[in-house]
Amino acid sequence: MAATHFWGPVANWGLPLAAFGDMRASPDIISGRMTTALIFYSMAFMRFAYRVQPRNLLLMVCHGTNIVAQSIQAGRYLTYHYGGGTTRP
Repeated sequence: MAATHFWGPVANWGLPLAAFGDMRASPDIISGRMTTALIFYSMAFMRFAYRVQPRNLLLMVCHGTNIVAQSIQAGRYLTYHYGGGTTRP
């Protein structure tokens, strides 16, 4: 049980790290649908990580970070596609 409470969240850190890494890229590569899906996915698993016994706070923090990262990406997407943004941040 302890291994899944550590290695699962460690593997999940790839999601927010990739999102933070993509923040230097042009916003025209951002998928609005995928970004929205990742926000809701992380919201669901953040709740799961809190409700499971014993609580998996490492997983909860990972998904909370992903919500922040994906929300920033969603803002960049909306600014670029609907706010008259430029091609570079």
